[in-house]
Amino acid sequence: MFSQNAPKREGGGFGDASAAPEVVRRSRYPTRLSVYADPPDLEVSIEEFEAFALDRLQVLRSIEDAQLRAKGEEDIRKRVNEALEKHLPLHTNRSKLPPRQLVAERRKDHVSHFILRLAFSRTEELRGWFLRYECALLKHRFKEADIAEKQELLAAAKLKLEHLSPAARETRLGNASLFYPPQEQLFEVDFERVLDLVSHLQVVLQGGRAFVPQSEVATLLLHEFRQRLTRALAVCAKALPQMGEDERLLPVLQNLSSQTARSEYQSTGAAGAVSADNVDALSSGFPLCMQHLHTQLLKDHHLRHGGRMQFGLFLKGIGLGLQEALVYWRRAFGNMTDDQFQKGYAYNIRHNYGMEGKRADYTPYSCHRIIMSNPPGPGDHHGCPFRHFSTDRLRAALHRDRLTDAEVREIAELAGAGHYQVACTRHLEVKMQHRKAQQQQTSDTETHISSIASPNQFFDLCIGDCKSNGSKQSHDRDVQPVAPTAAASLPPAGLQKGPAYSYS
Repeated sequence: MFSQNAPKREGGGFGDASAAPEVVRRSRYPTRLSVYADPPDLEVSIEEFEAFALDRLQVLRSIEDAQLRAKGEEDIRKRVNEALEKHLPLHTNRSKLPPRQLVAERRKDHVSHFILRLAFSRTEELRGWFLRYECALLKHRFKEADIAEKQELLAAAKLKLEHLSPAARETRLGNASLFYPPQEQLFEVDFERVLDLVSHLQVVLQGGRAFVPQSEVATLLLHEFRQRLTRALAVCAKALPQMGEDERLLPVLQNLSSQTARSEYQSTGAAGAVSADNVDALSSGFPLCMQHLHTQLLKDHHLRHGGRMQFGLFLKGIGLGLQEALVYWRRAFGNMTDDQFQKGYAYNIRHNYGMEGKRADYTPYSCHRIIMSNPPGPGDHHGCPFRHFSTDRLRAALHRDRLTDAEVREIAELAGAGHYQVACTRHLEVKMQHRKAQQQQTSDTETHISSIASPNQFFDLCIGDCKSNGSKQSHDRDVQPVAPTAAASLPPAGLQKGPAYSYS
């Protein structure tokens, strides 16, 4: 599907914009909108392959963020349009742009959809995320389209709609026809195709058939698109194992799917020099996952391997050096002898810092890795609280972090809906707002943070905010150790592309 040095085939040697409609209609992409029925049959360079996909991924993440954060439909519309214009523009045939650019935009849209379709077919969770926001993107574009574009898209979708003639309308519906405007076209379909309209009492039902007005035909389009894309993702999932031998393609696809949580975070070093002595004092700036691990370590004087890896690499990322890490963990594991510690744990700590074994310099876990891999079992404390805690346990943990009932309810609802990183981001925003209130600072706007992608990003933002909004005294007063509590009372930095496909 791609080559290292593929020519950029964007429609040929098109001339001025005045010839756009005719020239574009004779091109590979005559219409602006697509339901992606057929895969691209063209060459794409590996650079375009990744760049196109990352831009589309930015758009899908922007839609997710807008749906969760925007204040009303118009705000969502504005945010999504801004993301599309920046990353994935699609201009109409009536625009004054050269035909070459119009075709290039549509080529990028077409190719990027199929790249992400392949990348996000690996797991049920990834398929669900991609399906949700591709449908949202199509719905948005359909609403923004003019009448001619809508008709072109419906024709391309081949929905097989059964039009109801005026005579059949009177015969079939009788007085129920008054439910619809008299001049509006009606289509007769199986009610399963428009369950959303049925649940909102927006159509007349008769014998298992629904009568859908022209104004609601978008529901039929989205239902069909969802069904087809669901089947296509299942086919892609079965095909992925056959691609394991392609050393170029597979790493790119794995990189893309991992970036639902965005790429590897680079710490800002907000805490400065971190020693074994001040880890506890910094713990209220930890995200909930690291607060939990820290609390359990203080309580049990031990963590199992998954917890040690997650917490140890996090501490490394905030600035705890190797020698201080050895001191910290030796103190924390106070119930064992020096010999037991050296034989059982010191080697692994040095290994994480690249001083043993293959001497790899391991990086802190990203949110995506914590959420998607190695779920905690009995006796484990690693993982993401927003993903792996029960609702009651999550609420209790948030209450202990001094959040209000309304804030806890909002964050728990986000987590319950599967928006784990957005819930974590909202947790940080609330903590920052509380700090401003304690310091009697006023602001005309709410704290807004781009979606958290790494526990270390959470920490840097939290500690950085603390330092910038208060003196040394207020910082010391606000940042206190988290008291150990019993477990009984208690799982996407911007997108980046680079030459190496090795992301956490």
